[in-house]
Amino acid sequence: MAKETATKKSKETKSQTKQFEADVGRLLDIVANALYSNRDVFLRELISNAADACDRLRYETVKNPELVSSSPDYQIRITTDKDKNTLTIADNGIGMSHDELVENLGTIAKSGTRALMEQLKSQNSDKDSLNLIGQFGVGFYASFMVANKVTVTSRKAGEKDAWIWESDGRTGYTLSKASDKSSSLPHGTVITCHLKEDAREYIEHAKLQNIITQWSDHIDLPVFLGEERDDETPANTAKALWTRTKSDISDEDYAHFYQQVSNGLSMDTPALTLHWRAEGIIEYTGLLFVPSARPWDLYDPSRKNALKLYVKRVFITDQCENLVFPWLRFLRGVIDTQDLSLNISREMLQTNPVVTKIRNGIATKTLKELQTLAEKDNDKYMAFWNEFGPVLKEGLYDARDYTQDLLKLCYFYSTHDTEKQTTLADYVSRMKEGQKKIYFISGENLQTLRNSPQIEGLVSRGIEVLLFKDTIDDFWIPTVQQYEGFEFTSVTKGQIDLSEIEGDETKTDKNAKAKDKKKEADTSSLDPLLAQLKTILKEDVEDVRLSSRLTDSPVCLVASDTGVDIHMERVLKIHQHYTPESKRVLEINPDHALVKALSGQSDNKAIINDAAYLLLDQARIALGEQVPDPNAFARRLTTFMSKGLAA
Repeated sequence: MAKETATKKSKETKSQTKQFEADVGRLLDIVANALYSNRDVFLRELISNAADACDRLRYETVKNPELVSSSPDYQIRITTDKDKNTLTIADNGIGMSHDELVENLGTIAKSGTRALMEQLKSQNSDKDSLNLIGQFGVGFYASFMVANKVTVTSRKAGEKDAWIWESDGRTGYTLSKASDKSSSLPHGTVITCHLKEDAREYIEHAKLQNIITQWSDHIDLPVFLGEERDDETPANTAKALWTRTKSDISDEDYAHFYQQVSNGLSMDTPALTLHWRAEGIIEYTGLLFVPSARPWDLYDPSRKNALKLYVKRVFITDQCENLVFPWLRFLRGVIDTQDLSLNISREMLQTNPVVTKIRNGIATKTLKELQTLAEKDNDKYMAFWNEFGPVLKEGLYDARDYTQDLLKLCYFYSTHDTEKQTTLADYVSRMKEGQKKIYFISGENLQTLRNSPQIEGLVSRGIEVLLFKDTIDDFWIPTVQQYEGFEFTSVTKGQIDLSEIEGDETKTDKNAKAKDKKKEADTSSLDPLLAQLKTILKEDVEDVRLSSRLTDSPVCLVASDTGVDIHMERVLKIHQHYTPESKRVLEINPDHALVKALSGQSDNKAIINDAAYLLLDQARIALGEQVPDPNAFARRLTTFMSKGLAA
């Protein structure tokens, strides 16, 4: 009893001076000078704490309605005094008692929100009903980034006395009972920041409005700027759209919010809206949009993702690189989670396991919704694919966990249809009997690919060839390698054996295979020409051989079995200054009239020599490449034309 009386008398002392707990001074220095890179965040922290206090009182009055005389109109009010150089943040929340001021503000480690959450957990309460945000502790001490002294006046709801806590953030703090004038506060907390000289900008109304709009716009109670007046409107919208149920949100609401998260730079409407709540090990809400038009900086290497990360409706950052995979960087919108601290640093966000799980959840949800769109409204999906397909295919290169889902969403041009693109599943359904590979050719121009000599033999047999026109295609193919057990095979690399495939001509000619064998025997007459061409071109090509892939063109170039595919080599030369280690192979069409005519000129070394280089240059031109010696090419071509006209 004597101890309790002494404690009571101590609390009634006019002023108490206390030192911070051990190491708090050093931690304060870190908080004030190193924790946040942007000083504006201090206001976000104080607003979050105020909102937390209002939520706590709202919860407590459910159990103890006598705490307040009437239902309070919960709000946060921010005022300034230019003469005194002060900024004040006031709330009518639960407030703090003498002991809570010591406990909450005397140590950084203490968190009012955390303590309440532990209490609710022990009572098996529903934490969703609280929507608590903010923490006393580290967040509160962010005020010392801009203030050389902070005064806190607080009265806990249901208690008689108000208390004043004051500190310079370095030497400790004083705690005293508020005077009668100060104790007129019914309940809540008033924080007054005595601003540093280099922080006078935080007195300006425009500056404060900008901070509230950026960081605290979606706090679900009003934040007022300035003294109270009859016609005032909140400085924030006090409405987090993503927290509402989808049935309560109109298309116009979603469209307006899309423009808001796009900073008003998008003139399109969303192609797809994803609004969901994830529950389980981690909890978060996502409201994301798939644009219908490609942003101008989609392929800019310095472009950041356009997702905003919130923690309990408080904006944290729009520069969390690990929040979304690079191949989904076209997404716009908001992620709001319950499972991150408001005080987490940007560096820690990049490696935080919660962020990683959210990123995986975003990917899974987005791919699922895109698949549904492709099945239900393929025209709308194709409009999306034509804008963002190359970006989505980047995931095939660096996201093995999503390969199968991504492959289902991929569409490609092919020789089957000159207008429509095809899926891999449809390609496989059209494969010829005996076909064990998926054939493709890559390049920049569709028409050039359709006219490529390398695909002539396959097309003549009715074998479909995929036409890859995006640079990323050359990179994901070596990573994925196969689809449904069928290997992706380039028609511009290595030898192609079509003997086991039952092509269109095989169905109409039962003796086709026998004819092919007889044809192989007849080509022995070309052996002398092949030997001459190999000798003449030995410095330029790895080999000269007869081709099974040509029908109309006399020659073509392909990469060797161990070399880099032709188009990939071209891409690497441009972007990585690649120097090829192996030479290409020149293939000759044994049925072409020009080749047969040259075979009869094997004794004329001058003609064969010029013809060898002309054929090689012709193959280069067919690939869209420049000939290495245009003058020599022109001279040889003139000679051949002259002799042809003379004959």
